[in-house]
Amino acid sequence: MQLDLQTIARAVGRPCAEDASGVLITMAVSDSREVLPGALFACVRGERVDGHDYAVRACEAGARAVLAEREPEGLAERFPEVPVLIVDDTIRALGQIARAWRDRYTGTVIGLTGTAGKTTTKEWLSAVLGMSGEVARTEGNHNNQLGLPLSMLAATGRERFWVFECGVSHPGDMEELGDILHPDLGIVLNVGEGHTEGLGEKGVAWHKTRLFTRLADGGLAAASADYPDLAARALEACPDTFFFSCGAPAADLPAGQPACRVAPAPEAGENAFAVSFSLPDRHDSLTVSLPMGGPAAAENLACIALVCALLHTDTGHIGEGLRRAVVPGHRYRRVEIGGSLVIDDCYNANPLSMSRMLEAAAGEAGRRGSAFACVLGEMGELGQVSEEAHRRLGEQLRALAPVFCAWKGGHAEDVAAGLGEETPFFTFADDAELEGVVSALAPAIGEDLTVLVKGSRSNRLETAVAALGNVLKQACAGSAEDGGASAAKPRSGEGR
Repeated sequence: MQLDLQTIARAVGRPCAEDASGVLITMAVSDSREVLPGALFACVRGERVDGHDYAVRACEAGARAVLAEREPEGLAERFPEVPVLIVDDTIRALGQIARAWRDRYTGTVIGLTGTAGKTTTKEWLSAVLGMSGEVARTEGNHNNQLGLPLSMLAATGRERFWVFECGVSHPGDMEELGDILHPDLGIVLNVGEGHTEGLGEKGVAWHKTRLFTRLADGGLAAASADYPDLAARALEACPDTFFFSCGAPAADLPAGQPACRVAPAPEAGENAFAVSFSLPDRHDSLTVSLPMGGPAAAENLACIALVCALLHTDTGHIGEGLRRAVVPGHRYRRVEIGGSLVIDDCYNANPLSMSRMLEAAAGEAGRRGSAFACVLGEMGELGQVSEEAHRRLGEQLRALAPVFCAWKGGHAEDVAAGLGEETPFFTFADDAELEGVVSALAPAIGEDLTVLVKGSRSNRLETAVAALGNVLKQACAGSAEDGGASAAKPRSGEGR
């Protein structure tokens, strides 16, 4: 970020001293611990902390200006020379400043949204585009009305590409984020039930595709053709939408629409996919090997390949870029313990992401020749569809036939109703209970196990990953001591 204070004041509609054009702001933060000299400190009121109480501390650390909704107590006495811009809404003002910074940026701005897999796709895409030039991207999943502006303002402006996530929970969210980002390329990766509790009756696809109504002049839109409602809504928002697919047959693609397709290519090796383009300026194909398999990986690749083609970057870089990609924690993180594999994907969950990861993990178990098990948690923020979504999850589990499923949180009865009686199904409230369940089952299961750990953030299953690891390590150690028989001692757990 490189904006003078006068420009910032104009962006938020507030007066500023005439000499403010000489005050250069080089970063914007809402956490006083992140302040460096030259920063704009934004006083944001949260549920537990009010940023106004930390304005003095921010100025002690070198903040050059303050954005606030009221005069921070003690600031004028301690730092009378620091300008304070008083606005009605600090978060909204940050968005206005980010838009002013975006309007000065001359590279390509990419906005990415979807129900599942946004962060993984963003990281993969950023790594691939990074083979062609510098990239600024969303840190973690900071994709809301506060996180998006702060991510944009953290960019230097010298990058060739900006890749930013847009996440929505309520009507109007995407319109606000789209107005800030004003993307040259908007992408809707997929749609499914997620945050349905707050999005109202128009449907997830309608709200996601509002991004296409906020494109820059000459901007492009890309969406998956594998979700009929998304394809229809995308064309309503942008009739020239480009499509990618890893499942829709040719007859189901919108008539005459350019497309990129991905299909498994087992003859080329494990997790290999064939990519074919049918675009106005290219009709060719390539094969790419991915760091993981399953429908989610194929969908991510289809999206990335289409983006590379639309931006005229070298699609031959896709494989190498993906090998370099690093995905944030708790997203398909593989933890090998003895002969077992724990797949930690517990960052969050909704019906689409849960279904995709179950398929991927079950496929992993099949390739390894190991037993498949699940440690899962309630999917939150689904509103009226919660019961049905959890029952359908149980039905999918029944088809995948794990050796056991341990469940944390609500809707256990709905999952059990869909699962039926064949699969052992246990509930647990804390890590000690989980250890007891798995310890009791370990002798019958054996050492070779592939376990998926996934649920919404409210379940805090990251601690369950560690607890599960403890049991598997003990089982492995016990087996080594007695020559193969498991030494894990069964402990009671609530079962069905």
